[in-house]
Amino acid sequence: MGVQSTTLEAAPAVRRVLVTGPSGAGRTTAIRALEDLGYEAIDNLPLSLVPRLMEGGASPRPMALGIDVRNRDFSTNALIETIDTWGADRTQPLEVLYIDCAVETLVNRFSETRRRHPMAPAETPRDGIDKEMDLLAPIRARADMLIDTTEMSPHDLRAQIAQWFAVSETRSLAVSIHSFSYKRGLPRGIDMVLDTRFLSNPYWEESLRGLDGTSAAVQNYVASDEKFTGFFDRVLDLTRTLLPAYVDEGKSYFAIAFGCTGGQHRSVTMTELLAKALAEDGWQVSIRHRELERRSAAQA
Repeated sequence: MGVQSTTLEAAPAVRRVLVTGPSGAGRTTAIRALEDLGYEAIDNLPLSLVPRLMEGGASPRPMALGIDVRNRDFSTNALIETIDTWGADRTQPLEVLYIDCAVETLVNRFSETRRRHPMAPAETPRDGIDKEMDLLAPIRARADMLIDTTEMSPHDLRAQIAQWFAVSETRSLAVSIHSFSYKRGLPRGIDMVLDTRFLSNPYWEESLRGLDGTSAAVQNYVASDEKFTGFFDRVLDLTRTLLPAYVDEGKSYFAIAFGCTGGQHRSVTMTELLAKALAEDGWQVSIRHRELERRSAAQA
């Protein structure tokens, strides 16, 4: 596939991003990051005024619209109707960005700041979080993109926003490749998950146990498995087939994740090698190694 397939041939429509998610997950940080990137940011606009905003005609600037449960006249059905109505307008396409976070992390954040939850001002933060998660579940299911901030700092979130939403003359697909450990569960917001536990595990080699899949020694060991080449070639071929198709559909982000037992060797190797191959093809690629990031944070 030629690199030409990574961008739209016609002038891209100006981006419209609706940002939502549970309180405390980082929605406000995301809105401010988009504003810094040149988006016209409108936060907490009553849903009843959104149709008037849409009828105002196309704007030359990209727009970020922040919606959460504290919005006046908020309802799940009304927000879904807004997403469906605006999303049907091909001249002003709408992307729904959901800023997510694990419940226990949200509880800790509210406890640390001693804030009351907007959904349960007279109850515990956990009560409010549970109510809000129930309200937003259908919206989360409609999201085009999901960022899980459970293990992110505000700086990390801003960097991820910049990676996906930077304003440019051409609209390209951002590809995000993740590694993870099955022991800690699947990462959220992933479009395609692949299991690498069938490959030879460097953990059982004493000289490689303390290394990870970013090292050449580990990569060479994993690649020496007779099953590796066929697997890698098929994954690369599948990805090269999918990405241009997603561009044609107007999708702006595609996430792939590789899992293994500990998230240190095989999954990291596949992530590194696939990212390198796709970057050489001309795709905009970012990498996240969940368990390596977690280990680095713990050491720090």
